[in-house]
Amino acid sequence: MTRRSRRLTPARVGVYAFLASAALFFLLPLYVMLVTSVKPMDEIRLGNIFALPVHLTLAPWRAAWSSACTGTDCDGIGTGFWNSVAIAVPSTVLPIALGAVNGYALSFWRPRGAAVLFAILMCGAFIPLQVMIYPLVRVLATLGLFGSLPGIVIVHTVFAMPVLTLLFRNYYAALPRELFHAARIDGGGFWRIFLQVMLPLSLPMLVVAAIMQVTGVWNDYILGLVFAGRAHLPMTVQLNNVINTTTGTRLYNVNMAATLLTSLVPLAVYFASGRWFVRGIAAGAVKG
Repeated sequence: MTRRSRRLTPARVGVYAFLASAALFFLLPLYVMLVTSVKPMDEIRLGNIFALPVHLTLAPWRAAWSSACTGTDCDGIGTGFWNSVAIAVPSTVLPIALGAVNGYALSFWRPRGAAVLFAILMCGAFIPLQVMIYPLVRVLATLGLFGSLPGIVIVHTVFAMPVLTLLFRNYYAALPRELFHAARIDGGGFWRIFLQVMLPLSLPMLVVAAIMQVTGVWNDYILGLVFAGRAHLPMTVQLNNVINTTTGTRLYNVNMAATLLTSLVPLAVYFASGRWFVRGIAAGAVKG
């Protein structure tokens, strides 16, 4: 076997230059946000947004968390963080569980009308969510769930089902059917095969689904604003209220700190499980 050449060819130099430029393009705004969030306002007013802070301070971070005004309340975005956690956890666990069961049933058990059901779910994946907001408002109001925590969880679950069902169906369809037939011969039923055979094999896909769902729910603004109610407003809604306030002096360092605090959870989830995400995609997340 011949060793691959490591010489810097023009093509390789071009690839490295493109990757470095792309990384710089995405990291530069993050750098500006980070250095601005640890500067006092006197330094920010000088106008040099790329300069490192002369007098580093964490006061903007403390203010963003506990004392920034989000509308009429000045309790920071800490309350919104816990609201987002309360929304994201059930809105991740419930749709993933339902999507895994749906994908398993559509791949191996083929119930009557499975093709029609799958087609309906796929149509739901391409309908803009803005079209469905008003009907969902009326339905949840009729059920007495509008503006409540269960209501916003139901909404996130409804919108997640088509994509998650597709992911798990394609993943299970790529598994050897001999596993299913062997389990059936051993007397396994629907739930036993799913819990003892299919679910342990689904760890890469579960991670993919969890990253997608946590990121989508945590970064959501419009659904949280409409369906969560004032008592459960997520972090993104409170961030919007902090940044777009029109009273007093605009505190850019607090705004940047609040933005970074809001984005920490999706970044932490991705960096903690990014290897599993890539493995899950390669294992069948995009297979037909």
